[in-house]
Amino acid sequence: MAIYNVNVVLHIDESLSADQLQGVEQDIACIDGVVSSCVHEKTPHLLVVDYDPRTIRSSHLLQHIRGSGLHAELIGGV
Repeated sequence: MAIYNVNVVLHIDESLSADQLQGVEQDIACIDGVVSSCVHEKTPHLLVVDYDPRTIRSSHLLQHIRGSGLHAELIGGV
C-alpha cells in the first residue's frame, strides 16, 4: 500500500514553554493519520505536522489545536 505524506505548518499564537510545546507535539502525534509533529527551538510558534491526507485533513488538525484552548492558524496544507 502506498503511503502519502504531506505536511502543514500551524502557527501557534501563544508563547508556550518547552514542556508545553512537547505536550502539543505529543498530543498531535497521537492523532490517527499523523506521522510526526515537530516544533524547532528557534521557531517555537511554528508546528510542522506530517500526515496522510487520506486519513485526516489539515483543517481537522487546526480544530484539534484550537479545541485544546490554543489560538492557531494554518500556514499551508491540504
